[in-house]
This record gives sequence, C-alpha cells and structure tokens, in this order.
Amino acid sequence: MALKLSAGEPRQPVGIHITTLPEVRHAQDTARSLAGAIGFSTQECDEIGLVVSELGSNLIRHAGGGILRLTVNSEQARTGIQIESEDAGPGIPDFDRALTDGYSSAGSLGTGLGAVNRLMDELELRPLSAGGAHIVCQRWLRPSANVATARWLEFGAATRPYRYQRENGDAFVVRQWDGSALTGVIDGLGHGQFAQRAAQAARQYVEQHFDRPLEDLFRGAGRACRATRGVVMALARFDFAGPTVAVANVGNVEVRLIGSVTPVNLIVRRGIIGLNAPQPITTVCPWGPASFLVMHSDGVSSHWDWKNFRDLAQESSGTLAQRLLVAHGKTEDDATVLVVRNARP
Repeated sequence: MALKLSAGEPRQPVGIHITTLPEVRHAQDTARSLAGAIGFSTQECDEIGLVVSELGSNLIRHAGGGILRLTVNSEQARTGIQIESEDAGPGIPDFDRALTDGYSSAGSLGTGLGAVNRLMDELELRPLSAGGAHIVCQRWLRPSANVATARWLEFGAATRPYRYQRENGDAFVVRQWDGSALTGVIDGLGHGQFAQRAAQAARQYVEQHFDRPLEDLFRGAGRACRATRGVVMALARFDFAGPTVAVANVGNVEVRLIGSVTPVNLIVRRGIIGLNAPQPITTVCPWGPASFLVMHSDGVSSHWDWKNFRDLAQESSGTLAQRLLVAHGKTEDDATVLVVRNARP
C-alpha cells in the first residue's frame, strides 16, 4: 500500500531488518513508496529503490544482515530521503576503493557502492564504536526549471576530438534552473575511448547532481572516476540574485572571466580527479552586464588575447566559442571551448 504524507505529519525513520532477499525487496518497495509520497518522479523512485536494493544486498553478502533506515529529511527549504545501512560485520577498511566500479571483496560484479554514489547526492561512511559499517546517504528533490529566469544567460560551446580519433575525450556541462546555472569543461586524461569514458563518467555525475555545492560535485565526480584514467575539470555556478559566478578548478582547464568590474584571481588546484585530486578552492566573483566567462580544455592554446576577439562581442556565445576553437585549437589534442555571457534582449 502506498504511503501518504500530509503537511506537518511526523516523519519518523522506517527501520527494516535485513537478513533475506524478500526483506530487501520489501525495503525497496517501501523506499519507492516513501520517495513518491514526497514528490520524486517515477524514475527517481526507481533509482532510490535500486540504492536500497544494493545496500540491502550488501548487508546480506558482506555482513550476514543488518538494518536499513529510511527517513524523510527537510532542511533549508529542501526535502529529500535519507537511507542508512548499519551492520555488525567486518566493516569497510577502504571506503573510497569500495566505491570503485569493478572492486569487490565477495566475488560480485563490484558495482553496488559505485551505483549508490552516482544515484545519491551525499554519501558517507560513519564509524561505529562496536565495529561494522554505517553508511548514510541522501537524495534531495531537484529544483524545477523556471522559464522566467532561464534566459538571463546565453551559452555556447564548440568541441572536437583529436584528429586521429573518433571518440572525444572532452565533455562540457550546461544546466539552468530557477535563477541559477552551472557550466563546466571536463578533460579526460589522454585520448580515445578511455579518455572519453573518464570524461563521460564525470559529466554524468555532475549533470545528475547539478544543484549540489561545487565541492560536493568534485568529490562525487572523483568517486565516479575511480575506475577510469581520471579527469581534470572546471565548474562555474551562476547566481542571478547576486549576480555572481563561483568558480572551482582542478587541473589545467583554462578559465577566464572577462569584463569583471573588480580584479579576479581564480585559484587552480593541481591534480587528477579520480586519482589524487585535492579539494578545489571556490572563488566567488561579481558578474556584471559586460561579463564573459570562457572555459576551455588544454587542447586550446592559452596564448590568446581577448582584444583580438572584441569585434565578436556582439555575436552569439556559440559563434565566439567556434572562432576561439578554430583560431587556437590544437590538432594533436581533444579541444573544447565554452562561453557564457548575459542574454541579449
């Protein structure tokens, strides 16, 4: 029977003891019903059900059973579902490694916790004094797009693979919602299918969790890329209310903020996301009427000067991105340019 939640109704955790697969299926059905009752779509309910199935199966496989707790969370004007898995088994000595697709200590396919990371917004392992494992993860309702504020920015991108490859090891992200926007350029290490696999793993994570803080996006993308070559990535979050743009960058993706009313010092951390990347440092900058943001992978030479492109200032972002790619793209590397400017009336 489907759960129904009314306003102001107490939302106590639902605890389900797990020792058999039928109990896992019961927990899965309960999670789907609870998620649907608070507004998740059918697809999102299925994804949350999959997370419960993975965690419940792991309880049986690795710890001989345990308990799953499902809780509706409401905080800071957002609502979501929290899933906890607790057991008295041997614990998880290397949590990050356990999140890597293909890793398993029990002869399984080894995709369980990797899928949990991709499908949930937050995921952590909390220590238990008596031993065992306590996994806590949350998924929040996504904000809906608002047509009235979606056109305050204009985006343009141009990308192409290395000249001897069909696969593009670069990727880019553009999302808009409710007075905010997120853009990013991602560069998988090397070229070809393995670079593309890494870039797409990071892109898919960022796009699915687009409204999370930038630091969380880097952390989650790093976990998603553990079984790949890794990537470098720059992300920018735009806030219409500021208006401001917040930038975080790990690696060698070039980011330039042009036309800023104040001096800008964007801080880049060196490392490879998925291998040895540090947490990024986020820099918040004012966004003015004449501002442009240009992001590009290292397949585009950094030795370009904005004054040589000022005649294109009234052209579309897409035209400017294409011109930069043609003028400064390297033939021996994947190359991507993304341009953001204020939308014109």
